[in-house]
Amino acid sequence: MIDRPRRSALYMPASNAKAIEKARSLACDVVILDLEDAVAPEAKETAREQAVQAIADGGFGRRELVIRINGLDTPWGEADLRAAAAARPDAVLVPKVNGPADVAACSAALEGDTALWAMIETGRAVFAVEPIAAASATSRLTTFVMGVNDLAKETRAHILPRREAFHAALSLSVTAARIHGLTILDGVFNDIEDLNGLEDACRQGVEFGFDGKTLIHPKQIGVCNVLFSPSPAEVDWARAVIAAFALPENQGKGAIRVDGKMTELLHLAQAQRLVAVADAIHAAEAA
Repeated sequence: MIDRPRRSALYMPASNAKAIEKARSLACDVVILDLEDAVAPEAKETAREQAVQAIADGGFGRRELVIRINGLDTPWGEADLRAAAAARPDAVLVPKVNGPADVAACSAALEGDTALWAMIETGRAVFAVEPIAAASATSRLTTFVMGVNDLAKETRAHILPRREAFHAALSLSVTAARIHGLTILDGVFNDIEDLNGLEDACRQGVEFGFDGKTLIHPKQIGVCNVLFSPSPAEVDWARAVIAAFALPENQGKGAIRVDGKMTELLHLAQAQRLVAVADAIHAAEAA
């Protein structure tokens, strides 16, 4: 079952009241009220207060609300975590998660139905990504978010259009997420004006298996929503596969022919998931 689409997750600086208000009308699936990278040190406390107030005020409709706190090793992290826990957003996004112990500590601080999202953006996290994902069994962890910019800073690798230097980290993170049933979102695309480049980045994210992408500007939402949604042709194929396996003459078969192609039970499972994603998107956009 797909609970809700997370094709587009937009970072909005919580220090900017106008940005928060604008987020209430945007077509993104997720609004991330950011207390970290998008906020200057002198505005950290204001951002925290405004994020908490935004959660209390509501008005975001179907959009999932997430607060990204500062790292717990910063002067603001502990206060951010306490305030975010009390505000009870849909999730709290924690940067610089390095291992299962970080997941356990942050999860224990949360309240109500608030989930934990973890940034995978350090070398330590990449080498511990499967144990981090496994910690979801005993914590509130539901989602990974890639932080490619921070990985580039740490490794000194260059972010080229195809992100060759990060293929291993991206692929391992997706694999770990899938093993343990987590959602996983790709990192941001930095060039706000290059929508063609964004399209290529989204297509690459889909190829890697990401569920959606984090964004830094509202103009990126439309491209992201389209490319992380199943196409009409894909949905038609999926429904045809499901219908074919449901025919009485195909009951109990492990492989059948659909439109002349050999189709196995693994393709049925993929088709069922794709239709569930399409249905979740339709329901969300109709709300």
